[in-house]
Amino acid sequence: MTTDLLASPYFEKNPSLYAFLPMLYMVWADAVLTPSEVVKIRELMESQGWLSSEEREFLLSYLDPKNPPRPRQLKSWLVEIRKTANQLSPEMRNSLVDIGLKLAALNARSQDIDSLDKAREPLTNIEEALGVITSEAAYHLRSANRDTVTGSQSTEQIFDIQQMADLLDGPDKEIIRKVKTVLSDKEFAYIDPDNLSDYREKVLQWCKYLAEQGFGAMAFPQEYGGGGDMRSYFSIMETLSYHDLSMVIKFGVQFGLFGMSIYFLGTKKHHEKYLSLVGSLELSGCFAMTETRHGSNVKGIETTATYNHGNKTFIIHTPHPDACKEYIGNAAVHGEMATVFAKLVIDGVDYGVNAFLVPLRDKNKNTLTGVKIVDCGRKMGLNGVDNGKVWFDQVVIPYDNMLDRFASVSSEGQFESPITSDNRRFFTMLGTLVGGRIGIPRSGLSATKSGLAIAIKYGDKRRQFGPENESEVPILNYRTHQRRLMPLLANSYALHFSLQYLTERFLSRTEDDMQEIEALAAGLKSFTTWHATQALQECREACGGKGYLSENRIDRLKNDTDVYTTFEGDNTVLMQLVAKSRLSEFKKEFSDINLFGILGYIADQAKTSVTELNPITVRNTSKEHLLDFDFHLSAFRYREKEILSAAARRIKKHIDQGMDSFDAFNQTQNHLLNVGFAYVERIILEQFVAQIERTEDAGCKAILTQLCQLFALSQIEKNKGWYLEHDYMAGVKTKAIRREINQLCMQIRENAVPLVEAFKIPDSCLAAPIAMV
Repeated sequence: MTTDLLASPYFEKNPSLYAFLPMLYMVWADAVLTPSEVVKIRELMESQGWLSSEEREFLLSYLDPKNPPRPRQLKSWLVEIRKTANQLSPEMRNSLVDIGLKLAALNARSQDIDSLDKAREPLTNIEEALGVITSEAAYHLRSANRDTVTGSQSTEQIFDIQQMADLLDGPDKEIIRKVKTVLSDKEFAYIDPDNLSDYREKVLQWCKYLAEQGFGAMAFPQEYGGGGDMRSYFSIMETLSYHDLSMVIKFGVQFGLFGMSIYFLGTKKHHEKYLSLVGSLELSGCFAMTETRHGSNVKGIETTATYNHGNKTFIIHTPHPDACKEYIGNAAVHGEMATVFAKLVIDGVDYGVNAFLVPLRDKNKNTLTGVKIVDCGRKMGLNGVDNGKVWFDQVVIPYDNMLDRFASVSSEGQFESPITSDNRRFFTMLGTLVGGRIGIPRSGLSATKSGLAIAIKYGDKRRQFGPENESEVPILNYRTHQRRLMPLLANSYALHFSLQYLTERFLSRTEDDMQEIEALAAGLKSFTTWHATQALQECREACGGKGYLSENRIDRLKNDTDVYTTFEGDNTVLMQLVAKSRLSEFKKEFSDINLFGILGYIADQAKTSVTELNPITVRNTSKEHLLDFDFHLSAFRYREKEILSAAARRIKKHIDQGMDSFDAFNQTQNHLLNVGFAYVERIILEQFVAQIERTEDAGCKAILTQLCQLFALSQIEKNKGWYLEHDYMAGVKTKAIRREINQLCMQIRENAVPLVEAFKIPDSCLAAPIAMV
């Protein structure tokens, strides 16, 4: 096609032909004209009596798939069309036909105006034949100088970042500031993790620097060189997790697991001899509990500690290869001593699992007689930690190396314990180590915050696509992108406050509280580390190919936190423990209840049905109701109560039918996981709401309210199938919830960058080029 359409004499003779220009442009803008469309348009053209045969053939010549217009010609058409489109009234701008007729009218002579009225119907028919979406096509043809909801969104901060940072850090902000300052020092610059030996030595060096600052011994009593501050220790672990996670885990093994096992399970003689050495990292240690064959079943471990009363020693022994201690951090290269969990045997009698301090190496790092250690080698992540397998062959240790706070051997060679029950003693001993299940989720959440900071900052700057012929827009403005990241940001804020609550409960614990605290720690550890795995994968995808580059750190964050879901307890197993704890509380509640209490419970159930399950509430879609915390709390509590009672009924039914309790629980495992989730979700929401009520700063309160609403509605949406099955909500309500989630995601997007900046992650720790734009 050599002749430009606009330069044709046919347009000069009959300017009414301009009315076809928008149609012709839209045909070629998509670069595809199917045979059926050509046939249909030809038929319509030939039926136009107001066109001469020559004019019809001329127009049809521009509908030949074999002979399309040149790009330069197509651009000239668009320029001409836009001159007209911008002169239309707002109500006419969405009509492709109106644009064409206006264009023709501007170029027509007075004698041609009448023919334009005849053109409207055939033009409309041609438009329909082409399958053009009128409003979309007309929108495309209008000037580039227009606003769109997607394109116009940007950061509109409604709170003070420093105020939010202070709120997040709480009473620990000074120690957090100090740790961040230390991590920003050039000695903590990241190194290439591919050289395994160098990486492990660097991680050890980092831990020594931290020990010199007093961070490692922070939780130990002051009389043994510590800081006497468990709260600060948890905050140190959380803050270190903005940096290299191998360093964090090695730090945790040395000072948390090894050191705190000596502190909590040992007595004064152990504290005096070891704690200052551990706190300064002069004595490098391990925590040897897990065995190859038994995994999470600590009570079933097979390593033995046989007491020899003749010389008052214990013999530590691995009875067969599969009873080796496996995946022991610090064991492969650096560990000199381990807290070893083994069955205490006295005169052939098994007294259950106890803890013993067993030397592994001398000061020159030579493995001691009877100890065999094999390096676990490379892992998916955390390769700066030297994990190893350990076997013991009749290793003799002195009498004082038994950690004897809860059990001991008397001078007469008899087993003694202030706790009579083997089960209670075992769980009391493990309960003192629940701090690990607080440190791990707090560490995982910091890694999640790093991933979100990278993905959100990148999404705010990275531009892609947009309205046709217009500037590209930030990918964070797209609803799908907001839907991917904003709920994860809300969840992270929610988990931050719930983990603070758990920490406070642990620090102020009483013996009566311990069962609930252990269940809460198990549940939040599972929920948080599963959240980390999901969130970091989403962050990687949200950054596209940039997220796949190692320089942007998401790969390390993903790989290093992957194991968080299975150490310090496999998440699925832990959630079952949460459920069993809730069932115990449920049973206790009913065993303590009298006749009046039963009547009260029934009345409470009836009240719930009246207030929450009535048709008006079930179908209420008002914005005020859907964003109301009372609605959220009621929905979470109702779900927890119903799932818990249903699980209890199922287990009882199985047992009543003759099934033993193990099989009854096994048959109900999937339901038990839901018990755990419902409990944890309710706790998280309650603590988020409580934090909002305590918050005085208006800006922080406003954005936290939006985040809490998004967390609550996102969880309800996730569980909407359950709510629909139980007639707690109608379909019209769950649809309305989806609408509100979309709106909240859009609102929070405008504060997303300030929200991640409130984490105050040092640039040297974030170290992702795409987050530094």
